[in-house]
Amino acid sequence: MSERATTRRRQLGAMLRKLRARKGLTLEESGKLVGVSKATVSRYETQSGPVRWIVADALCRVYGASKAEHAAVVGLAKDAKQQGWWSSFGDSIPETMNLLLTLEDEAVREDHFSCVYVPGLLQTRAYTSAIQQANELRRAPEDIERLVDIRMKRQEILSRPEPPHLWAILDESVIRRVVGSPRVMREQLSHLLEANSSRHITLQVLPFAKGAHTAALGSFVIIGGQEPSLDVVYVDLHIGSLFMEKDAELERYRLAFDYLRAQALDMAASSALIERVREEMQ
Repeated sequence: MSERATTRRRQLGAMLRKLRARKGLTLEESGKLVGVSKATVSRYETQSGPVRWIVADALCRVYGASKAEHAAVVGLAKDAKQQGWWSSFGDSIPETMNLLLTLEDEAVREDHFSCVYVPGLLQTRAYTSAIQQANELRRAPEDIERLVDIRMKRQEILSRPEPPHLWAILDESVIRRVVGSPRVMREQLSHLLEANSSRHITLQVLPFAKGAHTAALGSFVIIGGQEPSLDVVYVDLHIGSLFMEKDAELERYRLAFDYLRAQALDMAASSALIERVREEMQ
């Protein structure tokens, strides 16, 4: 199985480990309860071999998984060999992005806090291209174009019949930082204004006047599953990407997002500020 085909397996393994830990069972105890070996349970959690959805189903029953958790685990087991649309882009997608795209493909909501750039799901093509061209790792034009194509394709989740709800909080520096050129930024800001009128997008701006705040250390995304226990926090670091799913980590970032949401301008005031900044760039 290719590296990319294992992404769903990785998520399946993580969910099964989390459910077993919550139940307080060992690998051996879990195996006995469903009639399989300790090694089989371990294999399901470590993605070291083929899986059968019926075993995943039995494990969920033993672990007392909720209906949403149960459906998610069985779905992942059935689709363990399925590759997403991004597999067609080959090696141009890093493995961490492959995992992000898989999680995002199955998300019901995404909560973003951005303090540098507009979230990828809300970027225009010109804005994305300008970011890639400014990257310290100089890339060939065709590589930049491919990365831009990936981001534009990624945005298609917002045009689904039942898209995930996107809640984005932007630090004021995001809308004032001129990426590419004033023309590119005016187009980007117009796009944000249009997005804020969508029923499945909520956009707020955190103004400079609020001063220091709880997320001053960086941007983050809470990728929401069908219920809170399936959530994952994604942080894009300069040296790589970080995914967090422990309850304490999730709670910390949920509290931070709630705080930021309360401190930020409401949607109407945010749109007014974005429009004012756009006019200043004429």
